[in-house]
Amino acid sequence: MKEISSLSQVFALLHWDEDTMMPERGIDSRAEQAEALSGIIHEKIVSRSLGESLRALSADSSKLSEGERVCVREWLRDHDRSVKLPEKLVRELSSTATLSRKAWMEASRASDFAIFAPWLGKTVELKRRQAECLGYSGVPYDALLDDYEPHMTVAELDPIMENLRAGLVPLVAAIADSGVKNDLRALSLRYPAEKQEIVAREVMSAMGVDSTASRLDRSAHPFCSGISPTDVRITTRYNEKLFTSSLYGVIHESGHALYELGLPGEHARTPLAEAVSLGIHESQSRFWENVVGRSLPFVSWMMPKLKKLFPRQLRGIGAASFYRAINAVRPTSIRVEADEVTYNLHVVLRYEIEKALISGEAEVSGLPSLWNDKMREYLGIEPEDDASGVLQDIHWPSGLFGYFPTYSLGNLYSAQWWHRIRRDVSGVDKMIARGDFKPILSWLRSNIHSQGRRYPASELVVKATGRPLDAGHFICYLNEKYGDIYGVRM
Repeated sequence: MKEISSLSQVFALLHWDEDTMMPERGIDSRAEQAEALSGIIHEKIVSRSLGESLRALSADSSKLSEGERVCVREWLRDHDRSVKLPEKLVRELSSTATLSRKAWMEASRASDFAIFAPWLGKTVELKRRQAECLGYSGVPYDALLDDYEPHMTVAELDPIMENLRAGLVPLVAAIADSGVKNDLRALSLRYPAEKQEIVAREVMSAMGVDSTASRLDRSAHPFCSGISPTDVRITTRYNEKLFTSSLYGVIHESGHALYELGLPGEHARTPLAEAVSLGIHESQSRFWENVVGRSLPFVSWMMPKLKKLFPRQLRGIGAASFYRAINAVRPTSIRVEADEVTYNLHVVLRYEIEKALISGEAEVSGLPSLWNDKMREYLGIEPEDDASGVLQDIHWPSGLFGYFPTYSLGNLYSAQWWHRIRRDVSGVDKMIARGDFKPILSWLRSNIHSQGRRYPASELVVKATGRPLDAGHFICYLNEKYGDIYGVRM
């Protein structure tokens, strides 16, 4: 199993290289490499002798330690799911994802969905086949969701998403009716990319990201690739007319990186050193990006550093003014640039489209118009073109159907962590204002990172906070924060 894990790390490294440094013409050979490696990994994990060994250990686990029992349980789950997938399908999913990303990049540059549509159609068909092979008790999407949020189903997720939307709609309306306008001029001035990178690296270091075990590079879409607990790669993109995009993108990806770097190194390449779910993973990035990074104490700590690098752009701008600017609520067509309040509406949109595509209720050819209809319905705006609309995210080209809901789950988890941290860590706001993030990171290390896959996500949140996942914490957090900013009370 450790050998399989090592091969999977090599696979992750290939994807990182593809998105950061690989020459454009290397894509076809990379597709062949990815297909070959995915086939080798699949062949090893579905081995009959491996399955028999794991079942024997599971049936007589009295001599195993608690940690060994966790490993056997999770390895057996991975084995049983993989056995259901034919090797030919696994290889085809891998090569298609590589070639699909190439078509997506071409389509994005041309803002022409038609270039990407055939590849998306093929991907959707492959994901439908994958769902049928894996099996499900409810709807086909359950099988895909389980890849990213193990044990969760659409039947459980739909009420969570609906409660979230029900809590957001009146807040969005109240903010829109408040008449409060924040001064955003400072955010649209030119901020040189090389200085943005200086800020990004300084913030990464302050958060606790180990520079000897991480990299920061550029890519078309920001991401974090956890190769191992001692090798984490994150990327960003710099917009000289919107420097907060890279700043908060780096904080977001650094949250992911801290989770990967905090997994127990002594258990490397076992489930005890793997993330339990993508929802928990996203809770780390959203926690650092929004709960910490967009708080007034954090801005107060960061402003002197920003003013030193950007004295002209930030002349006369105080921490309170900057705080209100970066927390302005205004609908945008770009998910990764959305504010905390409207962000989840982007996720709901994608979640609904994904379910419809997998069930056959929606066709790939009609996606641009369906996308725009939902953008008007949920956010009151329409994207200027396909590049800022249906083509904006890399998830569908990569075949990551079932991933998007984890962003909203991450938001809910993050608010619940914060509720507990404020009880457990005395004076945490003052610590943030001093740039002392160690007590927060220590809490996350102890309660989240160090647990690996020891507990399912639903059990982990109870152990960490004393309560099951509850959207109420997130809605209360938003009402308190944005009620103060916009003078509204919900």
